[in-house]
Amino acid sequence: MSRIGRRPVPVPDKVTVTIEPDNAVVVRGPKGQLSRRFHADMRIVQDDGVLRVERPSDMKEHRSLHGLTRTLLSNMVVGVTEGWQRELEINGVGYRAALEGKVLVLQLGFSHPVRMDPPDGVAYVVGDRKSASDPLPIFIRGIDKEVVGQEAARLRSLRPPEPYKGKGVKYKEERIRRKAGKTGKAK
Repeated sequence: MSRIGRRPVPVPDKVTVTIEPDNAVVVRGPKGQLSRRFHADMRIVQDDGVLRVERPSDMKEHRSLHGLTRTLLSNMVVGVTEGWQRELEINGVGYRAALEGKVLVLQLGFSHPVRMDPPDGVAYVVGDRKSASDPLPIFIRGIDKEVVGQEAARLRSLRPPEPYKGKGVKYKEERIRRKAGKTGKAK
C-alpha cells in the first residue's frame, strides 16, 4: 500500500471541506478557497476532522493515484491555512526589481525593463539587500502551491543563472555549478 496515501490529512477547525459526488473537492479557509476535481476511482472520506483517501484496488495506476490524491489534498489544506511561498534571488550588477502596485518590474540586463503581472491569487514581495554584494530576494506568495511554483519557474526563466559569474535569477536553495573562465595563453 502507498505509505503516503495511507496517511490521513488533518483538517484544522477553521477549514471547511466539501466533497461533491463527482469527486470535486472544495476547501475553504482563512486565506481563501481552492477547488479541484480528483480521479473518479479515488474515494475521499471525511470523518472526525480528518480526510482519508481510499483506492479500489492494488493496480499500479491506483497505487500512484492514491499518494498523489492525498498529497494534493494536503497541499490544498495547507494553502488555505498558511499559504505557500517561493523565494528567488537576483544576482548581477545593475539587476534590480521593484513593485509598481502589484506589477513586478525587473531590470535584468535587457534593453528594456521586464514587467510581470501576477496571476490571480499570487502576490510578489521584493525584499531588501543586506549589503550591495548580497542577492536581491523576491518572494512569490499564494494559496495554490502549483500556481506559486509555476510563477517562480516563469520568473526564473527570464534570466537563468549563468555558470561563470552566477548572474541571473535563481531559487534561494539552488546551487549553481560554477565554471572557471578562460585561461591566458602561455608564451
